[in-house]
Amino acid sequence: MEKEKKIIGRTDKVDFPLLELKDIDTKIDTGVYTSSIHCIDIREVDQTLQCNLLDIAHSEHNGKRFTFKNYDITAVKSNNGKVEVRYAIRTQIIVFDKTYPITLTLSPRDDMRFPVLIGRKFLSGKFLVDPQLENQSYNRKR
Repeated sequence: MEKEKKIIGRTDKVDFPLLELKDIDTKIDTGVYTSSIHCIDIREVDQTLQCNLLDIAHSEHNGKRFTFKNYDITAVKSNNGKVEVRYAIRTQIIVFDKTYPITLTLSPRDDMRFPVLIGRKFLSGKFLVDPQLENQSYNRKR
């Protein structure tokens, strides 16, 4: 029996509890496979990944420097067709009051409106996207 999929809009605000980030503006993008989060000052030091998530331009920025011992390096094809090598972390996301595991690639997105993109890999099997809707999960939370 197939479980019922939630309907999510083209944008939402989500929480990343392990990263201490709440109500992060997110674009739901079925055109991308992997999900990503805006990250700056990424450094690999002694097999540990260090970075800052978001930046001071984002109201949700908490100024915390993050350290990850478990991370991957992955190739991602960008929207211009070029392949980029990015770091990827595994964390948790809360959508519709449910916590899910998610893999996020780390990418400078300072020129983008949304600091987080949620792609098909995460959406598949869990959500249907209605591009006419926005903030479906966030509106239920309030």
